[in-house]
Amino acid sequence: MTMNAFITGAYDTAVGKLPGSSCMSLHTEAALGAIGDAGLRLADIDGVLCAYSFTEPHLMLGSVFCEALGIHPGYCAALQAGGATACIMVMQAAALVASGQCRHVLVVTGDNRLSGLSRDGAVAALAEVGHPQFERPFGISVPASYALVARRYMHETGVTSEQLAAIAVEQRRHAARHPKAHRQEPITVADVLASKPIATPLHMLDCCLISDGGAALVISSGEASRDTRVAPIVVLGAGQGHTHEHIIAAPSLTSFGCKASAQRAFARAGVGPAEIDVAEIYDSFTITLAVELESMGFFERGEAGVAAARGELGLGGRLPCNTHGGLLSYGHSGAAGGMFHAVEAVHQLRGDAGARQVEDAKLAFVHGDGGILSAHCSLVLGAH
Repeated sequence: MTMNAFITGAYDTAVGKLPGSSCMSLHTEAALGAIGDAGLRLADIDGVLCAYSFTEPHLMLGSVFCEALGIHPGYCAALQAGGATACIMVMQAAALVASGQCRHVLVVTGDNRLSGLSRDGAVAALAEVGHPQFERPFGISVPASYALVARRYMHETGVTSEQLAAIAVEQRRHAARHPKAHRQEPITVADVLASKPIATPLHMLDCCLISDGGAALVISSGEASRDTRVAPIVVLGAGQGHTHEHIIAAPSLTSFGCKASAQRAFARAGVGPAEIDVAEIYDSFTITLAVELESMGFFERGEAGVAAARGELGLGGRLPCNTHGGLLSYGHSGAAGGMFHAVEAVHQLRGDAGARQVEDAKLAFVHGDGGILSAHCSLVLGAH
């Protein structure tokens, strides 16, 4: 089933440490870049979706952004679902244009997490993920929560630290082909295993980066997309899945809502995992990507790490995955981290990804997850 929604503009800022940047400056640059990429004017935007900010938190960030940019859309909201936010915003924007409520919806993210937050501030922001009564008082961290998942998954499937490390190595290999990537220097499995232990069995190089950066898309209706500059990318399907918020309430440490979100997105798009040419899947930790790839049907249970070690996630592999380098190596700027995945999918489907281009990419899968594998949203995108 084809939705009447198209991605007509895409833009991402520089990523890494960007001194002098702010949440609003990154939002503004990304927004103007995406609108310009679509060949539109500010006045053409009649819907705006923003996410959240760690450095400039506000209850109504969408309104703050519109005020800063000087626009007055007919629809404006800010969404907050952690790392799933970007995909959920695309899903919401697609629904807005498909239903005729908007013609062109701007979805925009950005934050200066690296230069704008102290180390203590970054830790405090992440601590809010924990349950205020049953987790936070006992000092649990986000990495420790994912380490629980990793331990259980390794126990049930036999996945090894070396296989998880192979995922980080492949992501870095992808990032080396992207001129904007935050970290590009090559790493080996031995480097990952020798990096600082963060929460056993996860090492520093099993964990995502902290970066400054912003990214935005413009989602247009079929009729409105005819006015835009580049060949649009069609939103073929979208789906969500939710099993819990806090890890103490998770019904399982090895089965999560990504399975349902992917099934719904594939069903709506009328395609299956085997037909996907390139995947851009949320990788907050190496274990995150392993669990999601298997839950979504791309690999058998316990096989994602083995596949990564064989090079199957690389260019020319069975499923080129996170061709920009993902959160592990490209960069992670809060909600923009997930948006980087969506922007990369657009580049791949347009065929303008340069040295990292997947040959003849026609179908892309994008996924975001927020919290401790809590909120999930999957997208299937197609070249038009």
